[in-house]
Order: sequence, then C-alpha cells, then structure tokens
Amino acid sequence: MMHIPDGILSAPVLVGGAVAAAAGVGLALRRIDERAIPRVAILAAVFFAGSLIAVPVGPSSVHLVFGGLMGVMLGLGIFPAVLVALVLQAVLFGFGGLTTLGVNTFNIALPGALLGGLLGPMIRRASPPGAAALAAVAGAGSVVGNGVLVALTLRLSSPDYAPVASVVVATYLPLVLVEGAITAFAAGFLARVKPDALSPQLT
Repeated sequence: MMHIPDGILSAPVLVGGAVAAAAGVGLALRRIDERAIPRVAILAAVFFAGSLIAVPVGPSSVHLVFGGLMGVMLGLGIFPAVLVALVLQAVLFGFGGLTTLGVNTFNIALPGALLGGLLGPMIRRASPPGAAALAAVAGAGSVVGNGVLVALTLRLSSPDYAPVASVVVATYLPLVLVEGAITAFAAGFLARVKPDALSPQLT
C-alpha cells in the first residue's frame, strides 16, 4: 500500500502531509532550472507507468518507485515529478486518492530527495561500477524510507493501524532488492554513456 487511498488517514495527518508536500514542491520550483523540465517530465512519466503495475505481496501490494534514481537525477525536482504523476493516476485510474495526494507525494519524494542529496555527489564522482553500487543503496534506501513513512503515517492517524503498519513494512522487503538492482543498472549505464544526466540542474 504505497499509495494510501482516501478515507483512511486522519485530518491532521492529511493537512500535515499536504503542507509538507507543498513546501517541497514550492522549494523545487524555485530552484529548478528550466532546462531540467524535460528531464522532470520524463522521470514523472517513468514513475507514472512503473508505479501503476502493483504486485500483490501478502495482504498488501507493492510497485516500483524509482525514488532513489529520481532523487539522484532530479534532486528536489522529485517533488513536482511525483505530484504530477500521482494526480494523473488518481484522476485517470482512481489509483491512490485525491485527499491523500500531499501525504503520498511527501512519503514517496522525501526519501529519494534526501538520498539523492546525500549520495548524489559521491555517485557523480565515482567510476561507473562505484556509481552503480552507491545508486543501489539509494534505490533500496528510498524504498525503506517510503515504507517507514507509510507506516508512520498510518500509526499517526490511529493506533488501531499499528498492526497494519508492521505488515506494510514487511511487504516492502522484496521490493528493496528489486529497486536497488534497477537503480544500480540505470545509474551505472548513465555513468558510462551520459554522466551529466546524473546531475540535477538546480539554480
């Protein structure tokens, strides 16, 4: 349950998530270079398509997030990229929810942005194999961070969700390995053929 649907979260959590997501999007729009807009659009489309394919895992389901890759390539630009994709998914396919757009955007974008900021400079300085290894950590870590934030969001909404939150975190474990491998392959390839693609264009 990486996209939390409507009708589950409490009002304070929804408002807090919306404010936090708006802050992230606003900061990104102020700092992003207009030359990076096509890249933001492309990665938003990748996230939009990839995250529509949900795989059942126990009582929940998981899907690819690409948070680590987007965090490295976009920096804070991950916030508007995720928001646009989530809006289209909610409106076109009823995937996720409209009232939870802020919470879902924050939960997905924040881990990627933090790991991109932390590991991105090291990835850009490393050799292609080193970049791939570091990117694997970013990809896997973004999934872990997303799972923790989803669990925390549920727990803050109601103590009754505590057992569900634990199950949700457990279902993310297989995705950690898959996401890490995909991010490693993509970053390693880009480090060889187009290293500047791994540098977010921020002002």
